Amino acid sequence: MTGSQRLVARVFGRVQGVGFRWWVRTRAEELGLVGWVANDPDERTVSLVAEGPPELLDRLEAMLWQGPPSARVERVETDRHPASGEFAGFQIARP
Repeated sequence: MTGSQRLVARVFGRVQGVGFRWWVRTRAEELGLVGWVANDPDERTVSLVAEGPPELLDRLEAMLWQGPPSARVERVETDRHPASGEFAGFQIARP
């Protein structure tokens, strides 16, 4: 994945029980990104890892602040790293 990056994000707020993981997976697949998304055990956050071109990760990162209609995002923490190339698609992971 030459030129690709890894976005590591944690989304805080009302993001569990509102379809947030499914929404993230759909957005990531639409953008052609690979990785995973999962509910965190604390019941208030969702974590995700996405890999792809930086400009598409920027778009996903901006979308995370909105989420699906029933979500209420309070904060998004992100970090960027070089892509690992370990993913073949985008999955919903179990905590």
